[in-house]
Amino acid sequence: MELLVPAGDINSFYAGLNAGADAIYLSGKMFGARSYAKNFTDEELKIVLKLGKIYGVKIYVTMNTLVKENEVEDFLKEVEFLYNLGVDAILMQDFGMISLCLEKYPNLVIHASTQVNSSSYETIKLLYEMGVKRIVLPREMSIEEIKKIDIPVELEVFIHGALCVSYSGNCLFSSMLGSRSGNRGECVGSCRLPYKLYKDKTLINEGYLLSMKELNTSFNIKKLPSNVTSLKIEGRMKSPSYVGFITKYYRKILDEKELSTKDLDDLKSMFYRGFTKGHLFNDKNLINQKSPNHLGSYLGKVIDVNDERIRIKLDKPLLQGDGIRFKESNKGMIVNYLYDLKDNLINKANPKQIVEVDNKVKLTSLDEVRKTTDKSLEITDFTITRKIPINIEVKAKVGKEFILTFSDLLHTVTYRGSIVEKSINNPISKERLISQLEKLGNTPFLAKHISVDMDEDIFIRIGDLNIARRTLSERLIGKRLNDYNDPIIKEVIFDKITTKEVIDLDNYVEVERNPFYLKEVLKDKSIVSNLFRPTTDVIASYHLNVFNSYTAYYLYKLGYKAVTLSVELNSLELKDLVESIRKKFGNIPLIIKTKGYVEVMLIKGNILNLDKDTPYTLINVKNDKFKTYFDSRCTHINSSYSLNLDEKNFNYDNIYFIGD
Repeated sequence: MELLVPAGDINSFYAGLNAGADAIYLSGKMFGARSYAKNFTDEELKIVLKLGKIYGVKIYVTMNTLVKENEVEDFLKEVEFLYNLGVDAILMQDFGMISLCLEKYPNLVIHASTQVNSSSYETIKLLYEMGVKRIVLPREMSIEEIKKIDIPVELEVFIHGALCVSYSGNCLFSSMLGSRSGNRGECVGSCRLPYKLYKDKTLINEGYLLSMKELNTSFNIKKLPSNVTSLKIEGRMKSPSYVGFITKYYRKILDEKELSTKDLDDLKSMFYRGFTKGHLFNDKNLINQKSPNHLGSYLGKVIDVNDERIRIKLDKPLLQGDGIRFKESNKGMIVNYLYDLKDNLINKANPKQIVEVDNKVKLTSLDEVRKTTDKSLEITDFTITRKIPINIEVKAKVGKEFILTFSDLLHTVTYRGSIVEKSINNPISKERLISQLEKLGNTPFLAKHISVDMDEDIFIRIGDLNIARRTLSERLIGKRLNDYNDPIIKEVIFDKITTKEVIDLDNYVEVERNPFYLKEVLKDKSIVSNLFRPTTDVIASYHLNVFNSYTAYYLYKLGYKAVTLSVELNSLELKDLVESIRKKFGNIPLIIKTKGYVEVMLIKGNILNLDKDTPYTLINVKNDKFKTYFDSRCTHINSSYSLNLDEKNFNYDNIYFIGD
């Protein structure tokens, strides 16, 4: 299985590369679902795509946000830029862009982002038939469900990192409340805030009720089914040190090396909200109600405190420069100065030692101490240390050309040198020959095995050997750099829609969500917003995230009789979108939700412990009220306010309006 790791900047890329990643996913400055990460400039993308090919590490670029109509041209320019550079794959969410790019760029490998939310068998089958090469599965899917996917498409599964409480692609919380769309990479983390839960007027629960623990499947990796292709670690917002550590941690597991107690402590000091095995392994312990923050690993106890100093008895080592947090008070600090009991400044303290730190956080209680950053795990040198093992063959026979061959198993390059002579005074030994060929220096290569077939008492100039070695290194790099299909760009021709059919919305089934096995329970709408090939008269609800004219067109061509535009678009954007659809594609029947509440979260299971089909209310610190209920499969949370768009702004043919 492929180990796929994140990179939010160039140093994180180097950290993952050196630590043993098989593949790295990252984003340019636009269209990636982590807009608050540093991300990569075009020049940096050129660098990492080149290095990926040299070192045999796949590079997947995330362009997995929903694309507005006025962004389509820029989106396609970025796709072509990456396509021409030989990107290994692009991750996409927007159904219109997936459909268009599969037609326009035949050799482009597209992965369907987890934001597509491919929870149903039918959705996965549809995407595969369209030409999508890999599905990034929703984090809500269990191994039992994954085992039943008998479609010959690559499957990617999250194995570690932050979890969204809502089905990805179905969370409108940040957008509806703060005008920052999670579907556009701008999530403000509404699920990490405190809430109060009421049943009628009675307070039932309070705390960080929607804040998920960190996914950690490290002790269960071998239980994953054989149809899983790629193991994905979340973390494009994390530091290079985190990326380097977590890559090494899982590389160790996949290489069947035993984890140490220190590995587990270090894992917690890197990032820890409490761990869960997630829906993947049917873990019910998903939420940390007490804190949404990084808790760190256990370090020791405060045994005395005053206004100036905090005295700590350590159970684990502590370094000057480490970060610590006091558990109950939730106060954190960097240990700038570390003192022993003789008031000497020290830079390291050992387990069982009693030390003091400055009381910068005004701590007053005898609290538990946690380590939140570990100076010893910090990566500061990003020089590439990764090497590619190669086999070297030497053939040196008197009277014949000296032949040197380099092979990386996928590519073979050969150099033919001068005629080998019989030595008179200074024959070259086999050992000297091998020693000279091992000097691969600053090249990406490492000699794994050198095979020598040579006559005795021969003479080869050392300079000739060096030239041959350098030449083959350059040729092998060239072979690896050019190991991708030439890009093909096709002109896409679209049908003009001329239907005059009048849609009576009451006579159509609205496709909102479908469970994992749609074919078994077609009428039982539940689990997740999805795309599938309609078999009856259906209309597409706003859950299908229609942001541009291409999504509307391709959904209509799939068989939807009418398409609802996204509720995340404002009146001006909706008006421009309708005009563009009419101009490009004709009279596609369109629906706009102008009134009523919007579902802002759809959550698998009953994480709030609600009574079935009973109204509840979630209230945030700003006193916004969100109607909430559980339907026996999922928890639904609605917006705190009702939409109120003026229908007069959309005076076009074949437009329909809906409320609640």
